[in-house]
Amino acid sequence: MSPVPFPTSDRPSDYLAADAVIDHGHPAIHALLDTLRPASDDAAARAEAAFLFVRDEIEHVIDAGDPRVTWRASDVLRERVGICHAKAHLLAALLRAQGIPAGFCYQELSALHGLNAVYLHGRWSRLDARGNRTGARGEFSLDEEKLAWPVDTARGERDHPEIHPAPAAVVVDFLMTVPPGPGWYENGLPRTL
Repeated sequence: MSPVPFPTSDRPSDYLAADAVIDHGHPAIHALLDTLRPASDDAAARAEAAFLFVRDEIEHVIDAGDPRVTWRASDVLRERVGICHAKAHLLAALLRAQGIPAGFCYQELSALHGLNAVYLHGRWSRLDARGNRTGARGEFSLDEEKLAWPVDTARGERDHPEIHPAPAAVVVDFLMTVPPGPGWYENGLPRTL
């Protein structure tokens, strides 16, 4: 069973903030949101539309065998590719641009895996838009956690329940400095926070 997620900041505004990574004021972010009009305009329907777009329309670099490295939300959208962390940056930007609080969560698998948490219906729910290829099974659910990968504690894997308002510095630093090329994620992707 997954641990109960909890925010590391008690300021709701921290989970709506923009910065150099989560640049949700970018015109491309807003242009996309104009096209992602769900049948219902409630916040959960808008969050699900954003989740499905990131999960299904943004390629995961490993699945695609893509040598590009993206980290800024608007760049992930423009290039249509990113590792799990980059996809989480874009999902947070799409949610925050709509006034939906979103944060960052992590799992220690074979490497550090990044996902999101969203605050809707008075509670935090974790979402994993990694992409459902190569065995991943992430689904949009606010009631029951349906993440891409289960944590196997027998293999030393760990689930971090903390919801951070900003992406982990170790992840951002790595993505900003690693040279693009085949298998770039194999050379130093952080294993832990």
